[in-house]
Amino acid sequence: MNKIVIPKEVRNIAEKLEAAGFQSYLVGGCVRDVLIQRAPKDWDIATDARPEEIQKIFPESVYENNFGTVGVKTRMANGKSQIVEVTTFRLEGGYADKRHPDEIKFAKTVEEDLARRDFTINAIALEAGDGKLEVKEIIDPYGGQEDLKNKVIRTVGNPGERFNEDALRLLRAVRFAAELDFSAGWRIEKETAAAIKNSAGLLEMIAQERIRDEFQKIIMTSRAAEGILMLEELGLLCYIIPELREGVNCGQNKHHIYTVFEHNVRALNYSAEKNYSLEVRLASLLHDVGKPRVKGGEGPDSPFYNHEIVGAKMTVKILDRLRFGKEVVEKIAHLVRCHLFYYNVGEVTESGVRRFLNRVGPENVPDLMKVREADRIGSGVPKAFPYKLRHLLFMIEKVKHDPISPKMLKVKGDNVMKVLNISPGPKVGQILSILLDEVMEEPAKNDAKDLEIRIKELGKLSDEKLEAFSEKAREKKNEFESGVEKEIKKKYYV
Repeated sequence: MNKIVIPKEVRNIAEKLEAAGFQSYLVGGCVRDVLIQRAPKDWDIATDARPEEIQKIFPESVYENNFGTVGVKTRMANGKSQIVEVTTFRLEGGYADKRHPDEIKFAKTVEEDLARRDFTINAIALEAGDGKLEVKEIIDPYGGQEDLKNKVIRTVGNPGERFNEDALRLLRAVRFAAELDFSAGWRIEKETAAAIKNSAGLLEMIAQERIRDEFQKIIMTSRAAEGILMLEELGLLCYIIPELREGVNCGQNKHHIYTVFEHNVRALNYSAEKNYSLEVRLASLLHDVGKPRVKGGEGPDSPFYNHEIVGAKMTVKILDRLRFGKEVVEKIAHLVRCHLFYYNVGEVTESGVRRFLNRVGPENVPDLMKVREADRIGSGVPKAFPYKLRHLLFMIEKVKHDPISPKMLKVKGDNVMKVLNISPGPKVGQILSILLDEVMEEPAKNDAKDLEIRIKELGKLSDEKLEAFSEKAREKKNEFESGVEKEIKKKYYV
């Protein structure tokens, strides 16, 4: 028997349980991981000790659930504190909500406990050794070791029954295959896959927060794109992001070689391979989600006008539905909305770059460029970052210290009210908008005294003229979306 390294701190918990006369086994994902020589993220122990008995042995533990799981606090060798979950052997009754057991009954043996688990690779138990880092016994009643060897995801017992008990297992099967790596040969066993297809509708009974958690874990694997394709193949994607499926078989135009769905998935694949953030990965996946809804006709010249605007609105609805946090939703929708910017050397002025920064936000430029890279590679273009984008970054660096937002103006709203002797109101905002536009055009104008003179001039205008000036300033803000770019969009049918 090969030695398996179990952290001393985890082993100490097991040994204290055994010293008190109880059984103690490592179970679940940590066993799976050590058997395939992968560092476990968490350590879980199963025991015949009842929760109250576990708490007596570990006075600083925490018990805040009805499932027999006690959190034992420990400090690992790396100095970080960690909670080791110690759970009483248990049996489970029916699953009326397709997620949680209707009742929990404590069991007497580890074999009974393993019978309730989801997949064979997670239904293996290790009895920790006596301090010599040996494994005295591997308990594997469902062939989990063989499935680990063959890289197979298979349910414990009847797959239909397992999914009917807990429908979230439908997504967990895909998530494990993605985490363990499709490219290494991992796959879902044939009968298990068939049962997933037959049971896919059960996801409708699962809380969106729980679906989001599993979906996010799939997205954050290096094989996220293959995970999306498997969700589609198994009939699960329509219960998570049905809008994404609108791109299936939706052909594009002569400037694209893939369908909208294929393109979005390929863009995600690039982001995952580059290990980009969750926001960039989801923006890459959803950046063209609006295309099917705005497609104009069929054939090589079919346009997709304003798909980035429609796509951003759809992205908000999708991510809100999945209960993503407000900041995450806003960031991803903003990246989708801005991903289609056009820049060509010599065609966009420095003032245009300033307005671009004003619209996009300097803090979002790095992630926006990553989404643009993913978009290009997902289209089958060989270069992710061509000269034009490198030149844009050069221009951004050149103007990044110039005024591009109201807070960078040398005057504020208080100055406007004081100079004109007016109360707070729309007029203050209109004047600041005009001043910012003029300063973005000529940064040298950002001088407090000069701006106060300009405030006096603007204050003499009628409300109608002031509104017209303000509207013109708002239009200039979108220079990247008008003029030259408008013509380019028409040319390339986007």
